[in-house]
Amino acid sequence: MNKKNIVVIMTDQQRADLRALEGYSLNTTPYLDELARKGCWFDHAYTTMPVCGPARSSLITGRWPSSHRVNSNDCLKLAEYEKDLFAVAKDSQYATALIGKNHSPLIPDQAVDYHYLQGHWGGFQEEKTDMEASYDKWLKSLSQVSMTATPFPPECQLPYRAVSAAKRWIDSLNEQPFLLWLSFPEPHNPYQAPEPYYSMFPPEKLPPLGASKEDRLRKGEKWVFYGEQMENFLPDHEERIARARSNYLGMLRLIDDQIRRLVLHLEENHMLDHTLIVFLSDHGDFVGEYGLMKKGPEAPDILSRIPMQFYGAGIPAREAAHDAHVSLADVMPTLCEVMESEIPMGVQGRSLWGLLNGEAYPKKEFASVMTEHGYGGLYHLGEGSADMDSVGSVTHGIAEFNELNRYTQSGWLRTIRKDAWKLNMDMHGRGELYNVSHDPLELNNLYDSSEHRDIKCEMLGTLSMWLIRTQTATLTDSPYYPIKRHPRNYLNK
Repeated sequence: MNKKNIVVIMTDQQRADLRALEGYSLNTTPYLDELARKGCWFDHAYTTMPVCGPARSSLITGRWPSSHRVNSNDCLKLAEYEKDLFAVAKDSQYATALIGKNHSPLIPDQAVDYHYLQGHWGGFQEEKTDMEASYDKWLKSLSQVSMTATPFPPECQLPYRAVSAAKRWIDSLNEQPFLLWLSFPEPHNPYQAPEPYYSMFPPEKLPPLGASKEDRLRKGEKWVFYGEQMENFLPDHEERIARARSNYLGMLRLIDDQIRRLVLHLEENHMLDHTLIVFLSDHGDFVGEYGLMKKGPEAPDILSRIPMQFYGAGIPAREAAHDAHVSLADVMPTLCEVMESEIPMGVQGRSLWGLLNGEAYPKKEFASVMTEHGYGGLYHLGEGSADMDSVGSVTHGIAEFNELNRYTQSGWLRTIRKDAWKLNMDMHGRGELYNVSHDPLELNNLYDSSEHRDIKCEMLGTLSMWLIRTQTATLTDSPYYPIKRHPRNYLNK
């Protein structure tokens, strides 16, 4: 077989730093950590926006949200792009499948050969066992966190069912190269875990949190509001956070075991040598920091930085993390090169294939990375009280609240990561500068520090460069106005 199989494994809402590979004191993802050391992994990988729909749109289009136009979860139909990852795969004679959570502009019936869809509250397919159907119904009864062990076995969990579907689909193929997007809906809320995962990381043995409720109150109006929103719909949320953290880590270990199950299946069927496995997440999770769960206000590092690693065919092992700053938008053009296809017009990400297999590359190209946030307009906070009824509800004792609302998502924000530094800038010119190597939770704003004036100027220049390079061309490629492109979409030498 000449062409490589491709498996893109995506989790939903996974923090990059909560694994032993990055120095976390608990071993939450031992198998993924092992694969990372046998391949190539990045500790400066960033989402394009810490919101599901925009990030997943970037995965399949290779564009930043300001270019593909999906800057909230409610505008997937407005996506703009010329050709997505799965269209490239089909043109390259690949079999294609989407298994798990979609939440992208893809229309599965049209975009892929096979789909098996899931959401955060169960599977969408009609074929379920009675126990799976009961489990899905139980998920809908949770108020964000289960305070007891999930009363169903691991085989009912969505990652287990997704891997089972992936194995069946792979086994049905006849030597045809394939592209599989295996998209786990977890460790997203509702935070729940069955035994033995429920008891693996007891709340009383978790590492201490680094940011408190008091820290949140100093972060700005959006942060204050989101805390009030949680208190309004889940008054006992502070008591639930320890168990939410414990369940979250247990969900990571469960996912890790299911990824092991899939990779071993590929190995047993002699497919691993010609299969590339990509692992990443769409964005992070507060996991208790600042007294918060889920995501919401702005783009702090714990929401914006994501796990990203490549393993398998053509990837030499490197024990340490690659030092390049890379983006979720870079995955699509990378896979185009793997499939031996030209990167489509309008793609803004860069192919990482040269970095992955040890070739020389322009260091400046990957010296920084940008994340976007916000759907535009003025902020909704600051003028009167917020309408809590518009952002959540409690029905029959079940608390639901949308953290991605007008109050936490309005306005525009751009954030730049370069070396140890992080710059946040909104449309009013409100700036924040953090040394995230020493201040990972962004508690000490150095933007107005005279001592750091040179760093601020350098970061503002980097932000300007990124705002320019992520513009969308209005002229189409033509003999009169040809658009000159590097084969890997580099813009720096």
